[in-house]
Amino acid sequence: MEVLRRIWALVVKEFLALLKDKRSRLTLVVPPLVQLLIFSYAATFDLNQVNYAVYNQDQGQASRELLGYFQGSSAFKLAATLDHLGQVAPDINDQKVMMVLHIPQDFTRNMLQGRSGQVQVIIDGRNSNTAMVLLSYVNTIVNSFSAQWAQDHGWPSPPAELKVRTWFNPNLESRWFIVPGIVGLLTLVVSLVVTSLSVAREREAGTFDQLLVTPLHPAEILLGKALPGIFIGLAEGSVIVFLSVNLFGVPLLGGLGALYLGMALFIISAVGLGLMISSIAVTQQQALLGAFLFLVPAVILSGFATPIANMPEVVQKFTLINPLRYFLVIVRSVFLEGADISLLWPLYWPMAVIGTVTMIIAGWLFRNRLY
Repeated sequence: MEVLRRIWALVVKEFLALLKDKRSRLTLVVPPLVQLLIFSYAATFDLNQVNYAVYNQDQGQASRELLGYFQGSSAFKLAATLDHLGQVAPDINDQKVMMVLHIPQDFTRNMLQGRSGQVQVIIDGRNSNTAMVLLSYVNTIVNSFSAQWAQDHGWPSPPAELKVRTWFNPNLESRWFIVPGIVGLLTLVVSLVVTSLSVAREREAGTFDQLLVTPLHPAEILLGKALPGIFIGLAEGSVIVFLSVNLFGVPLLGGLGALYLGMALFIISAVGLGLMISSIAVTQQQALLGAFLFLVPAVILSGFATPIANMPEVVQKFTLINPLRYFLVIVRSVFLEGADISLLWPLYWPMAVIGTVTMIIAGWLFRNRLY
């Protein structure tokens, strides 16, 4: 009984200490609710209203019926009708569509004669998980059409044959999609945690106030706190890139210049966020908690596992302030597409803006502590 009494007293004390802290109370209530809403709407592998294009060289009955199956499915949304083969590559490369359905000119004739009617489906394979789900949807629709056609025309077996070609990831290796994303994920974790603990550690030791009254300018303090995180993040990212290519066999088709420019800007933005958290936190425990409360939504809203296009429009707008969103596109484009700096420039400047803004706010918080 005495042991139970001591344990109960310790439990009460911990609850009282937790509830007396305003930020701790908010941490117990607000982040779980926000994360629940975000995860419920954003974390889904279902595909709805996937943009696709049609290149139909056959105007016969069979092609019209097959296209009707796609138009009647809630999983697909017709985004473009192509007139020639040269339009296929630009639409997929620019991510205007995720899939192109190509019906050759002899499709209806072959179907009416009971021969195999070939249909080509070209899928964007940069996100292998999405491509595999999309392929399963296409297979279901084509099989349903083929079975109905065979029944209506008295053929003993369905005559349609589906041929699939996947770009950027021909074998749909999920490793080719996941491993480059881990470059961004782990780099963010390391950079954010290292910097988020820096100022909090000084405060716990009682040396932060002493640091502020030294001749050092706040900008110099900010730089001194940021550089270690930047160096560690670059080193961590370099190791992961090396292992991605040499251990996991992921092809690196682009140049290192484009990759490292994006990595540097991404790490600067992550370090700025970490310094903001560290400047607000009083203890290392709060800083670490703040870092992980940011990490989980940042990963979910980055497109690491689920496409941003599948998220509600309101949630998609929140992803615009997430630096991981931009870096994942950069690292995957450099690895799988061979993208260069000129193509990735629209993704560089948002991370530069995020890094600049967070660094300025962190510097201001050094002098104006929020506690």
